[in-house]
Amino acid sequence: MTDRHHRLTRNATPGPANSLWEWTDAKPVWVVVSNYILIMIARLIPSLRARNWALRRLGAHIGTGVSWGLEATPDVFWPELITIKDDAIIGYDAVLLCHEFLQDEYRTGEIVIGKEAMIGAKAVILPGVHIGEEAQVAANSLVTRDVPPETTVGGVPAEQMTNQAGSDAAGS
Repeated sequence: MTDRHHRLTRNATPGPANSLWEWTDAKPVWVVVSNYILIMIARLIPSLRARNWALRRLGAHIGTGVSWGLEATPDVFWPELITIKDDAIIGYDAVLLCHEFLQDEYRTGEIVIGKEAMIGAKAVILPGVHIGEEAQVAANSLVTRDVPPETTVGGVPAEQMTNQAGSDAAGS
């Protein structure tokens, strides 16, 4: 698996407080509020079509046949940095974060979920991570590095699983 850090954009936030206090300089309040409303629709409405519509309205790049699980959460600040390719599955309550607020800077990075990839329930994908085609991320995993195509990862932090017996490792 490859490191994601070379894909991150770093934005300095000098001042006495940590970078989260500067979020209104990063994104207008009205954009974040609008994003939040659409995210609530995408998280809770039962229709997959309606969820994908809401995600596209946020600016996320959503392929055909994408299944977005109930209560899964895209990034509220930079949803336009999310690309989910055809027939991918995002499991229940998964989180796709395209930003990191740190002490002296915030970082942003695109997340790409490959065709027919599966992200398990409650998994967290960090900014800059690319998940390959037909890859699987086990439930409750923290993905800090890229996942090659046709690979199963799991754990905190997620690592390649050596025993791939069974096809339900993603736990969607």
